[in-house]
Amino acid sequence: MSAQQNKEIAIKWFEAFNKHDLEKLLTLYHNEAEHFSPKLKIRKPETNGFIKGKSALHYWWEDAFKRLPSLKYEVIKLTTDDEQIFMEYKRHVMGEEILNVGEVLEIKNGLIIASRVYHG
Repeated sequence: MSAQQNKEIAIKWFEAFNKHDLEKLLTLYHNEAEHFSPKLKIRKPETNGFIKGKSALHYWWEDAFKRLPSLKYEVIKLTTDDEQIFMEYKRHVMGEEILNVGEVLEIKNGLIIASRVYHG
């Protein structure tokens, strides 16, 4: 994949996420994709922040969309190459402080194989 193709994946990712379109979001991921998030580590300590596979991603995001109906991400910057996407964005949830987030998506054969979220 080229850097431009990966940028298009990132744009689709934000569109699906902000519409809370879980099925569209999951089409961007490999069946065995891995995901790490500090929020996951807090809400599901038994995972130590890591989940693997589309069914685990489905459960995680379905829960988030139900708990946080106002959840939206505002893109700050996308930096891509032919294997990865670094996304900087602001997390907006009504009633919560805005959270600055960095996330890396690893891409293989046009699908996200791993994602890692960073925030303070």
